[in-house]
Amino acid sequence: MPRFSMLMAAALAAAGSLAAQSGRVPRTPDGKPDLQGNWSNATLTPIERPAGRGPTLTAQEAAIAEGRTKARTDSLSRPSDPNRGAPAKGGVSLGDPRLDAASGGTGGYNVFFIDGGDRIAVVNGEARSSLITRPANGRVPPRTGQARERLAAMRTSQFGPYDNPENRPLAERCILSFGSNAGPPMLPNYFYNNNYTIVQTPGMVVILTEMVHDARMIRIGDGPRLPQGITPYMGDSWGRWVGDTLVIETSNIHPAQAVGLYGMSSKARVTERLVRTDERTILYSFTIDDPETFTEPWGGEVPFNRLDARVYEYACHEGNYALANVLSGARDEERRKATEEKKP
Repeated sequence: MPRFSMLMAAALAAAGSLAAQSGRVPRTPDGKPDLQGNWSNATLTPIERPAGRGPTLTAQEAAIAEGRTKARTDSLSRPSDPNRGAPAKGGVSLGDPRLDAASGGTGGYNVFFIDGGDRIAVVNGEARSSLITRPANGRVPPRTGQARERLAAMRTSQFGPYDNPENRPLAERCILSFGSNAGPPMLPNYFYNNNYTIVQTPGMVVILTEMVHDARMIRIGDGPRLPQGITPYMGDSWGRWVGDTLVIETSNIHPAQAVGLYGMSSKARVTERLVRTDERTILYSFTIDDPETFTEPWGGEVPFNRLDARVYEYACHEGNYALANVLSGARDEERRKATEEKKP
């Protein structure tokens, strides 16, 4: 085990032990920390650390960031003018009406339903400047030459992004949540639906992600792993208890999902640790070990905070009109181009 993984394991074990001694951690009938309930990992803290930042923020810096977000949300959540004109044609929605207007996109009418997080992540009393804590610069490490070649080969495929349904993103096809919301690793999407429901039994932990209602089935124990050629979405996950820490090891991640997760290879292994630090918090940490893609292992920490609300069904696209429309639009463009080329 790499030295930083050993140090992280020791730190999390100590945190779990301290929380248990304080008597604040609920437990299941079999004596394990109770992880069940609804949780959210929504946060303002970015995954990667901005240039020029240290690993933590001062209380004043955190307050300024949170205040700026509240002011922006309040400003952009006002009722829309019913007498406004038609939106500009074309463009891309950026989730911010002001940005959408500038880009020519139709966008959303306001940000009332956008819930990307309004608090800086706090771990061990520290306001973090990034969720990544390893390597020390708080950023995804450089890719290997092998990874760059692999990703370049994918970009030179004979099929374009609009040639068939299989080349559209997994989220657009309503197969899997976009980004790494479902994981592993389970990271915020900074848009909405950063909520989770955890159900726990002695032999199984199920983590339901609100986004696209993905459900991770994590078996507890040391059973047989899947053969290398079988790669389900969200991979093959097995968990074990190390003291009061739930350790989850995942391999065999589906290639299409692995590529979306920072360009990982199908050989990637993700180790996650969940520690119930108090009644309202789970400290979640992750390590990605993929020597075919990254020059070193990397990972970080994300607080999961108790969600005092229900997690409702996410039905993705109703009828999934978007997928059919984007493909039919591409075919129409091809017909128009062919017609133009035939003109004398």
